Amino acid sequence: MKSYGYDSYRGRSRLRSALKVIIVLLLVVLAVLLAAFLFLQRYMVISADGIRFEPPFFQDEDAPPSSGGPSATPLPVVTTPSPSPSASPVPSQEYLHAVALPREALYDGTAAELVEQSGGNAALFDMKADDGSLGYVSDLKLAMDIRASASSPDLNDAIRTLNEGELYTIARVSCFRDNALPYYQNGMALRSNSGNYKDDERIRWANPGSESVRAYLAGVCVELAQLGFDEILLDNAGYPTRGDLSKIRVGEDNYDPDTLEQEVEACYQAIREALEEYDVKLSIVSTAQAVSEDSDPLSGQSIALLTRYADRVWLSGDGETDYAALLEAAGLEESGVNCVQMGPNQGDIQGSWAMIPTT
Repeated sequence: MKSYGYDSYRGRSRLRSALKVIIVLLLVVLAVLLAAFLFLQRYMVISADGIRFEPPFFQDEDAPPSSGGPSATPLPVVTTPSPSPSASPVPSQEYLHAVALPREALYDGTAAELVEQSGGNAALFDMKADDGSLGYVSDLKLAMDIRASASSPDLNDAIRTLNEGELYTIARVSCFRDNALPYYQNGMALRSNSGNYKDDERIRWANPGSESVRAYLAGVCVELAQLGFDEILLDNAGYPTRGDLSKIRVGEDNYDPDTLEQEVEACYQAIREALEEYDVKLSIVSTAQAVSEDSDPLSGQSIALLTRYADRVWLSGDGETDYAALLEAAGLEESGVNCVQMGPNQGDIQGSWAMIPTT
């Protein structure tokens, strides 16, 4: 009804007001979601298992670090000074006196000096650590997928520069004790009934029976040979002998007590064949029992495997057993030189030794 020429006032539409409120709320939610996605994008992980987010405040306390290798900051390539005669390459019939060095010595020019100060003639570097991290930049897809590869762009050039010098260099490879590979690739893990098997230090183990694991290890060893290392040392090169082994799930595809030695041999053979075209020694860390009692039923190692595939055998002995004599009787050439005693303080013993600090 009109009054004096004006329509009567009916008030503001409630529906229109409600729609405006809903639109504003939707815009706010959209803005929040967009901001959250941009924030979490840095924590996006793309793997064979799909896409997942791993922000640091939700990380499992047992989860491995993204990489233990050097940062992506460009490194100065430092030419290592010519070493003294005590740090010259180790020829046949000369005792090996290896000194474990930090990864920084790969590129900071201190390697030869540190070896000489310790009375050694060879530098030992942890190139595949127990946490799974690599001390170099790898081209292996799996190494990149599990974030094990280092990322410093000049690192490999620095390593080649060091290895082109006179210092004898050894690359340690932690084979199956690997906290990264089983975490990201459960199909390659040694399994327990509750997930990945973890030893007494809560470190995961890869499955020696996995062909994919063996191929990955062989690929790592080839890359290290291409970088110019004189010797590759396989450590943790058998099934675990530490931790509560009863937790390991028994099964043909995971852990078969009757075939442990065959699986370990398959790994040694794959690595040995992959390295055939390279001028590099292959050494293996053994349990003492594998040498003193001919075989170790827990690790799958045996003295026959060691002497068949290794140029040197490294072990921590009891100080009483003549491991060199046992290895020589089993067929290891120049066992007096190629049986290497490991420990934190080895500089005063006779024979070949490796000075490796205890952790």
